Amino acid sequence: MRIITTESYQEMSLEATKIVAGQVYLKPTSVLGLATGSTPEGLYDNLVAVHRTIGLDFSEVTTFNLDEYIGMAPENPQSYHYFMHKHFFDLVNVRPENIFIPDGCAEDVPAACKAYDKLIREKGGIDLQVLGIGRNAHIGFNEPDVKFEATTHKVKLDDETIQANARFFEDEEAVPRYAISMGIKTIMLARHVILLASGPEKAEAVKKAVCGSVSPAAPASILQLHQDVTVIVDREAASMLPEEYQHGAHEIF
Repeated sequence: MRIITTESYQEMSLEATKIVAGQVYLKPTSVLGLATGSTPEGLYDNLVAVHRTIGLDFSEVTTFNLDEYIGMAPENPQSYHYFMHKHFFDLVNVRPENIFIPDGCAEDVPAACKAYDKLIREKGGIDLQVLGIGRNAHIGFNEPDVKFEATTHKVKLDDETIQANARFFEDEEAVPRYAISMGIKTIMLARHVILLASGPEKAEAVKKAVCGSVSPAAPASILQLHQDVTVIVDREAASMLPEEYQHGAHEIF
């Protein structure tokens, strides 16, 4: 595990951009696993800028998103389909046929989950997976105590996650209670993982992910066992880590 601590959210986003852009330059046919939420917005803004200014080409890239709310239509402004098109897909040259997001409106959710994992395998697996982290250390929508061996599946959102996501809706009651998410096993099969975190509210989760015991109680802690993971955080998110990890870049183990 490598940890990069930056001075700001903007620097965190820039470091992530270097990794993702480098992946695409070196392998134009890369399969990218993508995350939604406020944390990766800066990454997407930067990738769009690189595409427009120096021609970063996404035409051969395939993307798989981590998750989607169950019952949320793609055209709903709160859906992750809508988010990804607004912040990234509609602004670069990813081919529509190469964009894959879990179907929150699927009639048979278990079958849709199995099909999603099968499609990832058929596309050669994920080369680079982008993750955020929840305040309860969830990754994707894998809440605490979800089994590590889970593949893409239906999840019930924790109260803490619902409360955190309420800021995107009219009120807390409007937040969906269920979602489809890549499972921990699916995430761990990615060849390279980058985990992004910003702000003091993520500090405890980052500590659990980087220094805590590997346990389903802190889903992100499993990343300690991944062969190639880079954690990129700003100083506020790194504030509960050991002092030596709160500045610069370090190989932890």
